[in-house]
Amino acid sequence: MTTRKPVAEGLFTTDAEPRLIGSECTACGEVAFPAAELCLRCGGDVSKERLLSDRGTLWTFTTQNFRPPSPPYDGPDSFEPYSVGYVELPGELLVEARLTEPDPAKLAIGQEMRLTLVPYRVEDDGTDVMTFAFAPVEEEV
Repeated sequence: MTTRKPVAEGLFTTDAEPRLIGSECTACGEVAFPAAELCLRCGGDVSKERLLSDRGTLWTFTTQNFRPPSPPYDGPDSFEPYSVGYVELPGELLVEARLTEPDPAKLAIGQEMRLTLVPYRVEDDGTDVMTFAFAPVEEEV
């Protein structure tokens, strides 16, 4: 069985139905992702962990058609174009994320999206490093 680990601890759950881990300011209610200890809106120093919605709508997007410079890019050497977008989680915030659909003709602003986990890279020991992405709901990865 392949070992899997998140690209960074504390970004998302690794359950069968993953959720992003954000925070909510106990003073003003501001929601943040990734989770923060200080509120950017009011400066409050007490935030509570909050699991964010796993569904949202595509707010805007673009495609990455060439391999980014390395460093900082540390993904696989065999580059394949991908899409990146902002997904609006209703009543929470906009999340910048990778999209599972690389073809811009199959994406549309306002499209319903669902959170999923996707491979980011494989470490030397064979461990799959996972990251989060949003998939069009009709794709159902």
